[in-house]
Amino acid sequence: MTQQNSQRMPRKAGRRPGMPDLWSLGAAGIGLVVLAPLLSVLWIAFHPTENIWPHLMATVMPRYMAATAQLMLGVGVLTALAGTGAAWLVVMYRFPGSRYLDHALLFPLAVPAYVGAYALVDFLDYSGALQVSLRAVTGWRTAADYWFPAIRSPAAAIVVLSAALYPYVYLLARAAFREQPGGSYEVARALGAGPWGVFFRVGLPLARPAIAAGVALALMETVADYGTVAHFGVQTLTTGIFSTWLTAGNAGGAAQIAGVALVVIVLLLSLERVSRRNARFHGSARQARPVSPQVLRGWRGWLATGLCLIPFGMGFVLPVAVMGGHALRHPESWLAPGLLAALGNTLMVGGTAAVLTVAAALFLVYGLRMAGRGVPRWILPVTALGYAAPGAVLALGLLIPLAALDHRLADAVLALSGWDPGLMLTGTSAAIVLAYVVRFFGIAQGAVDAAFGRVSPNLPLAARALGRSAGGVLREVYLPMMRGSVATALLVVFVDCVKELPATLLLRPFNFNTLATRVHELASLERLGDAAPAALLVMGVGLAAVALMARTHR
Repeated sequence: MTQQNSQRMPRKAGRRPGMPDLWSLGAAGIGLVVLAPLLSVLWIAFHPTENIWPHLMATVMPRYMAATAQLMLGVGVLTALAGTGAAWLVVMYRFPGSRYLDHALLFPLAVPAYVGAYALVDFLDYSGALQVSLRAVTGWRTAADYWFPAIRSPAAAIVVLSAALYPYVYLLARAAFREQPGGSYEVARALGAGPWGVFFRVGLPLARPAIAAGVALALMETVADYGTVAHFGVQTLTTGIFSTWLTAGNAGGAAQIAGVALVVIVLLLSLERVSRRNARFHGSARQARPVSPQVLRGWRGWLATGLCLIPFGMGFVLPVAVMGGHALRHPESWLAPGLLAALGNTLMVGGTAAVLTVAAALFLVYGLRMAGRGVPRWILPVTALGYAAPGAVLALGLLIPLAALDHRLADAVLALSGWDPGLMLTGTSAAIVLAYVVRFFGIAQGAVDAAFGRVSPNLPLAARALGRSAGGVLREVYLPMMRGSVATALLVVFVDCVKELPATLLLRPFNFNTLATRVHELASLERLGDAAPAALLVMGVGLAAVALMARTHR
């Protein structure tokens, strides 16, 4: 029996062959909902009310594309160097603090890049702690007395984004290095290869697909970022969507810029898929001997420690220290009006979106397995595009059709009952929840699909033979065996919802703040002391997911 046939469930008796059932229709419906915002963006881009594409190409588009390409190049190089280098050191060597750094290097995943941007500017700016200390020690009085690099610049944005995103490369590269047999490195050393030769001739070629996949993920996040580039004044495709839509009031032009961003994302996603598909390296039938780390002593060991501490310090220690310092100096900010409401809103929309996302992923994946060939299998990978799409693109694809639907519903209710309900979708948090579901559906889908694959197909087949319905098999067989994976998916989706900024900024109702938007608003007004509690809460939630991830990948 092939794997494909073993995963297919028996069809319910009494239903004619070829007729879709509830699971097939539901799976197709969920896939359509997830894809609808992206299709909406493309429709608006090709059917604008006022076509300003020639004007965009003649004025701002070259600048947006050049800035985005510059960021991608810089972040790609730095994340590859930091992530791959740190992974190689912690896997292949033992040095002071290596066991702790093995997990600590994942901590920057808990820090949103925009929080790192606020912290870096606060620390390095003219009125920041570093320059104030320099002037106090040297006797310099003004900025004219000394030279200091510009903080609000593309180079600083590249550093901040790289410090926040290198764990994607580190996580995949570390796993790739550990999965390689230790005998390969021993043979290379016996043939005279030094430390650099072992890395470049054995380790790097075998781990190249994993590194490429990690870099592709980091680049997708770079294209999607808004808070960091806006704070540093870098005009990218994402900031172009905001300015063209909100400032110029041209949704069609914003959709056209979003279409360009989508093309970039699809290219990066294709690179990630190809890298993952080619990551097949076969070993012998016998269990391979694991890598035996070499001990680095003296200055070499401390050099390795220092090299690993650089990305960890930039990506985690600096943001936490700056925000923690502000929170300690302004304890009253924990009682500031609006913080408790923002926390409640975050828990409400994030929790609701996490439950709906994981439930929809369960239904979709199980429905496709139930349907066999009744539903096209390409629905599964295509629905993961939402995770790759920037939040600003999804917000544009959701808000315009939802606003039109909102007005039609309100007019219908008013005509039937004489009561005006107002905007029921775009005037509430429902639009934010829907954006989160679409944005992070790929995460839940991947976790759920992998969990289904780990359950032996004989168990659900036996349950169906004993008279259990399809829903009963899901409830009584699959879910008890998938509790850990489902809980992990819920946590990871919730954490990503807490950190999401662009979609929340564009879709939130009036006077509605989450922790992420509160941090952005207050930091934009240079009120970092008031923004610190919300930033620490966001990072605290993120640390829970990172701790779970570190435990899973031990």
